[in-house]
Amino acid sequence: MKLAATIAEYFAAANSGDADRVAACFADDAVVHDEGREICGTSAVRTWAEETRRKYRYRAEVVRIEEREDRTIVTAHLTGDFPGSPIDLNYRFKFGGSKIIALEIG
Repeated sequence: MKLAATIAEYFAAANSGDADRVAACFADDAVVHDEGREICGTSAVRTWAEETRRKYRYRAEVVRIEEREDRTIVTAHLTGDFPGSPIDLNYRFKFGGSKIIALEIG
């Protein structure tokens, strides 16, 4: 399974817990939708990545990739110490050049 470089970097950064590295995957005006929240801009994305890592310990493993219209949908198997673990989540990525401009996790 071949991941786009930005997606591979996003999951590597998220798995490492490095919030700066996660934020570097996103465009300045990127929007993330996660757990009923809308996170806007790289500074907020960095804070979200930090908060998520403090709240949950997890590891995400990509199991499927699907291209659909203007989105790349990645299904990842998450394991960790959170309610409902393990779980499969869909990550819907939208890109602007090499950066993520939108991400919806659900």
